[in-house]
This record gives sequence, structure tokens and C-alpha cells, in this order.
Amino acid sequence: MAFTDRTHPDTLVLFDVDGTLTPARKEITPEMLDILKQVRKEVVVGFVGGSDFAKQEEQLGKDLLQHFDYAFSENGLTAYRLSKPLNSQSFLGYIGEEKYTKLVNFILRYIADLDIPKKRGTFVEFRKGMINVSPIGRNCSYEERLEFQDYDLQHNIRPDFIAALKKEFPHLDLTYSIGGQISFDVFPSGWDKTYCLRHIQNDGFKSIHFFGDKTHVGGNDYEIYNHHSIIGHSVKSPDDTIRILKELFLTKQ
Repeated sequence: MAFTDRTHPDTLVLFDVDGTLTPARKEITPEMLDILKQVRKEVVVGFVGGSDFAKQEEQLGKDLLQHFDYAFSENGLTAYRLSKPLNSQSFLGYIGEEKYTKLVNFILRYIADLDIPKKRGTFVEFRKGMINVSPIGRNCSYEERLEFQDYDLQHNIRPDFIAALKKEFPHLDLTYSIGGQISFDVFPSGWDKTYCLRHIQNDGFKSIHFFGDKTHVGGNDYEIYNHHSIIGHSVKSPDDTIRILKELFLTKQ
């Protein structure tokens, strides 16, 4: 579909993935896909998330490029427009091998000394545009994920971890962003979700909406939600997203 086929081709709607289009780390529902299909007749749609493209395929489907005009993985460091790949960037290329190794060594030592009820595996996940750090480990079960989320809220595990990293590496100009239930992202400052906006700046959109659930300070939707060019919508669940989409774009149908 070309943008000119939309009722409002100068309006773009961007979505976070976890907690916005899907439950955390779960697959998108047929109802959400149907709503997106209807909305896409009205406006241009895209998603932006911190996960890599493979994980987004797990949640949004192998045919996700058929459902979205823009696909932004790792905050837009890997990007697609109308199914065609755009220029990409590399976190390792930015920070360099030596500094990267010191950063990861500190993270692993910190986790080793961390006294939490459970630890599983994959504490540091290397991605193209960032690293994702999980104190419990990304290999935990869904039930363990929920347990850690509650524990983290009570004991500030992730916020304290981030504070220690900021103290240790003030010279690296990194941003630490809590997202989802068990982890936080580490990436160069400016490589948050607003990074994706550089891919759309020449497409002439007059209105850009963003839907996200981590819009609070420190959340990984905060920067783009509060960006001067964005109309932000803070949601608590995919059901919330569907409700607002219907109110904004589907009430006149």
C-alpha cells in the first residue's frame, strides 16, 4: 500500500510493542491485527521497539512487514520502510571493543554479587544497537518473569543497577532505559526510540502519534512520548491501545 492510498496520508501512528501491541513477550492477537488493518486504511502505521527483528517477528508474526509501513527494530537502528531496509548502525562500532568489554565485565560482576531469589541465563544480550541487561536472566520462565517484576518494584533492583553503572561509566555517554518486566537497555545517548524519527523526517508527516506503556521517567518510551514532534498516548495494555485507536481513527466508519 502506498501512503497516498490512506485517508490521511500525512498522519503517522507509531507503536511500542511490549505492553502496547502485545502483552509482554506474547504474540499479537487477531483482534489487534484486525484493528491495525482498519487503522492502516486511514493513516500510516509503524512500530518501534528495543528488541531485535527476530524477537519482533516472534511477537508480531513472520509477515510483520506486510502489516506495518515502518518497522523499527532496536529503536530504529535496524529499519524498514514499505518492506525495504534502511541504513543501520552498530553499538559496538560506536563504543569500541575495549570499552565494551570493560562495561560487560562490570555488569557480570555486579550480577554475580546481586542477592536476588532466582537467577537463570542470558544476563547480557548483545544486540546490534544496544545491550540488554537482565538481572534474573532472559531465560527465565513467564512465571519467574512476573515474580521478578514484583520483586524489582519492591527492591529497586534495576534502578540501583543503573545508578551503579552511571557512577562507574560517566565518560561513555550512555543511556540506560528500563523496559518490559525483567531488563533494561544500554545504548549511546540519543539512540533511544527518538532515533527512529530520523528515518521519517523526509516523508512530510504533519501529525505523528506514538502509543507506549513505559512513558514515565526512566521508561524506554519516555523520550519519544515527550518529543516535541509527537502526540503521545500512554497506555496500560493492548486493550487500552485498541480503545484509543477506535476513538481517534475509527469512530466515523
